[in-house]
Amino acid sequence: MLNNMDNLILILTIIIIIIVLLLITLVIIYFKSKNKKEKKTNKAEREAEKERIKKSKTFAIESVMDFMEFDKVEDNMIVTKDGTKYIMVVECQGINYDLMSEVEKNSVEEGFIQFLNTIRHPIQIYVQTRTINLENSLQTYKNRVKQIEESLTKQEMKYKEMKTSGNYTKEELDKAYYELTKQRNLTEYGKDIIYSTEKMSLNKNVLNQKYYIVVPYFPEELGQNDFDKEEIKNLAFSELYTRAQSIIRTLSACEVIGKILTSNELVELLYVAYNRDEQEAFGLNKALMAGYDELYSTAQDVLDKKMKTLDAHIEEEAFNKANEKVIEAQSAKEKALKKKENNLDNLIDNLAKIIIEQNAASVGYDVAQDAIDSINKDKAERKNKEGGTKEDGKEKTKRRRTTKSA
Repeated sequence: MLNNMDNLILILTIIIIIIVLLLITLVIIYFKSKNKKEKKTNKAEREAEKERIKKSKTFAIESVMDFMEFDKVEDNMIVTKDGTKYIMVVECQGINYDLMSEVEKNSVEEGFIQFLNTIRHPIQIYVQTRTINLENSLQTYKNRVKQIEESLTKQEMKYKEMKTSGNYTKEELDKAYYELTKQRNLTEYGKDIIYSTEKMSLNKNVLNQKYYIVVPYFPEELGQNDFDKEEIKNLAFSELYTRAQSIIRTLSACEVIGKILTSNELVELLYVAYNRDEQEAFGLNKALMAGYDELYSTAQDVLDKKMKTLDAHIEEEAFNKANEKVIEAQSAKEKALKKKENNLDNLIDNLAKIIIEQNAASVGYDVAQDAIDSINKDKAERKNKEGGTKEDGKEKTKRRRTTKSA
């Protein structure tokens, strides 16, 4: 009986041990599978996070033509998407309505009413405010003033030469001086304009408003047709041109002057509309001058630059030297003229002697000799008189100096 109980206990113990081992095995398997799932979940999350970061760092690259509301500008027209609409723009020159009289104001209002009554198609009035770029205007003024200064220098040299030559009458000299004064005043006026304009635009934005009338045309207005794109474009141009000219004529009754914008002017209008903040720093004229539409650009050769600078230096030095030598020649002529004026009496006496000697046979030798002696006597008296005057002057100077020193 005891042996059976021992065997039963042994069997139960073995079963319990097996069950415990199975439980331990199941627990280990469970935790291992759980860890594997967590690792897979973490890996998937990390990959998702990486993908999200990658997407946030990448931007969608789109064509600029997808952003623009038009395809191209040609034949003084803006062509919108796939030629669904053609646009022509009329620029209007504004008038100063506030400074007009009542009669003029009534005339303008009646003309504008007539303009509104004649419209048979949709239009859009567009006002664009631009910052005036005074750089080009100032450069134009400076170049013009430089030309005026060069002309003034030439006129001054010419007037000085006329004055020293003694071959011109007082009226001619007065006329030349009048022209010189006028040229000098013009130069000063040009410099004053440049100074005032630079001072006015210093740290200020000079704004200007431009007024436009946008005239559209839709190919659907043709109805059912079999025209190709080129024919539709030609028909659109003809219709838009007729409408624009009609608007310009009716606006003339309001004293408003209008004109149709060319293709380049349309490009500038669109450029300013899309680049309001950068229109001054990156203007259309600067872009055209920079050759943005060229495949490549080349800089000027260094030797060519040096040669150009050297030519300009040679020209400037030659001009300065020419002025200097002209002034020296004029000074030499002035000295010679003064010397001749001082020796005027002696030259007259010598020439008189020569004339008497040449005609001695006709007037008689005795008479000729007496005349020559009389000329010599006058010359001697004049010389003595000049000498006395000079000595008196020296004596007075000496006395004056002596008195001063005393």
